[in-house]
Amino acid sequence: MIKFNQSEKEFLESLEEARIATSHADIPHVKPVSFIYCNDIIFIATDYHTRTFKNIKINPKASITIDVYEPGKHKAVCIQGKVEILEKGQEFLDIYKMFEKKFAWVRNEPWKENEAPFLKIIATSKTSWGLK
Repeated sequence: MIKFNQSEKEFLESLEEARIATSHADIPHVKPVSFIYCNDIIFIATDYHTRTFKNIKINPKASITIDVYEPGKHKAVCIQGKVEILEKGQEFLDIYKMFEKKFAWVRNEPWKENEAPFLKIIATSKTSWGLK
């Protein structure tokens, strides 16, 4: 597992939106997602019927970009990694609590184990720029 430096950690902890890229049959798919960074891992909430989830079931590799764009001050962390699906169990419950605390949309539309999964992105490579 790749480790993130302190400035990358602070940047990842300060944001909540990213873009995830998945693919199937050489067709890329990119979409915005909400995420949580915890212990050098990125967690994303998804739904069973999304193209992202279907792609991950076939090809468990993804890329995610977390960035802030200001002309001349672009900051970003780009991560490639393998994806595990969390549907139930203690890790699912722990991540759910973090999402519930961070995002009003989770509090407004709660779900239980096996109703919607999390994607756990374990970095195999990364790059960043514009950080301290």
